[in-house]
Amino acid sequence: MECIQSTSQVAAGNELAKMPLIPGLPDDVALSCLARLPRKFHTVLKCVSKRWRDVVCSDEWYSYRRKHKLDEAWIYALFRDKQERSSCYHIQGIPPQISKRKGMGFETLGKKIYFLGGCGWVEEPTDEVYCYDVSANTWNETTSLSIARCYFACEVLDEKIYAIGGLGTDLSGPNSWDTYDPSINGWISHVDPNLVPDIEDSVVLDGQIYIRCGGSSLLSHVYAIVYEPSRGSWQHVDADIASGWKGPAVVIDGTLYVLDQSSGLRLMKWQKESKDWVVVKRLSQLLTQPPCRLVAIGKRLFVIGKGLSTLVFDVDQSENAGGIMVGSSISKLTSDYDVISCKVVAL
Repeated sequence: MECIQSTSQVAAGNELAKMPLIPGLPDDVALSCLARLPRKFHTVLKCVSKRWRDVVCSDEWYSYRRKHKLDEAWIYALFRDKQERSSCYHIQGIPPQISKRKGMGFETLGKKIYFLGGCGWVEEPTDEVYCYDVSANTWNETTSLSIARCYFACEVLDEKIYAIGGLGTDLSGPNSWDTYDPSINGWISHVDPNLVPDIEDSVVLDGQIYIRCGGSSLLSHVYAIVYEPSRGSWQHVDADIASGWKGPAVVIDGTLYVLDQSSGLRLMKWQKESKDWVVVKRLSQLLTQPPCRLVAIGKRLFVIGKGLSTLVFDVDQSENAGGIMVGSSISKLTSDYDVISCKVVAL
């Protein structure tokens, strides 16, 4: 009986796969119609039938919307509540085994979000990696890091995830980095003495990974380092760029912006030609409360602070406008939760 039921289920699945997405229309035309619906309706589409759900969650759907510039970018903000539990805006709950971890890597690649490593008050650094598929709304534990890491830099370059430096149980951890290649679903480990454990921020600029390092008495000469893919090694950066890098950073159209929160909120811009920092605008703390994180969608810059209070503005328009920063704001959505990191997924 079980064999007969199994055969029947397979046959039913095959028949379902042969059914058109929309009766009377070729599947390619139906896909073109469905893919034009705004992203906020994708959850409803997945409830229509198993066939529609499979299509909306497929790589074909993701690629089609990207190719035809139909994809929409949403911001995913990782934040921590007063009970020291981590949550992520736009995701209904994260696995309990990682919600208490600190120092996790948080990165996006394609339509997936990765939660990497981390540690706790009584928990040693871990090498575990969890992956959330945005379109399918599913979690899975994926290939582990080469070594356990905590409080490390995490960036994407050339469609690969880089987990860099930080603290760990392995002696080589502070001077090493891992590279994740999704095509082989594996990590490759590298070592470089120029890497240090005290990492405060990172950003990708001009096809290179820049890391801002914390100052120390032993490494007072190290301010920032840069990874050059052509050399496969890390080099010290001139003090000019590191001198003004005093907060979270984001790159918009090849230009590096930094939010200096040391005295009020000042948006700074790095000028490559003259190699100096200039003040773009001062931001009002009545609109967003520090500590803040930066993230960009196109030329729109989002300054996200406590409780997800957000200031949004167009960089070009704001730089051309005189006086106080002009933009729109979004009031608090939660209590005074601290924002850890913000990433964008376009789907």
